Amino acid sequence: MAHSSTRARTRQRRRPMSEINVVPYIDVMLVLLVIFMITAPLLTQGVKVELPRASAEPLPPEALEPLVLTVDAAGRYYLNVGGDGENVPVDRDTLLARVAAVLRHKPETPVMVRGDKQVDYGRVIDAMVILQAAGAPGVGLITEPPDDREG
Repeated sequence: MAHSSTRARTRQRRRPMSEINVVPYIDVMLVLLVIFMITAPLLTQGVKVELPRASAEPLPPEALEPLVLTVDAAGRYYLNVGGDGENVPVDRDTLLARVAAVLRHKPETPVMVRGDKQVDYGRVIDAMVILQAAGAPGVGLITEPPDDREG
């Protein structure tokens, strides 16, 4: 009989545990929570801008012809005023005077900037500052649609 009682004890010792130890999972979860809490504020920092819509409506036909300031790769300014002098570079003062004159005559004229992709970004910002000083209420940027073959 002693032999059968030792057999019963070994069966009780070898019985598998049916509980799951969740402590390691809780530790992993807390580490992930701490990582998330640290990185979440870093992801929200940045400059607030209004992005253009991808499906922008074209200007209506009755809209005025826009005043387009072009900045070439060398950083020179070109202004299309009435179709003449479009290929002649202008300096800051001339640009300011011409844009101010056009906007005094037709204040609802849309103003656009077309910058070469190779030009320094500061030069395009400088052009937008000149347009703002001339009285432009808003300035649009002209871009080309992306090539569908890329990507």
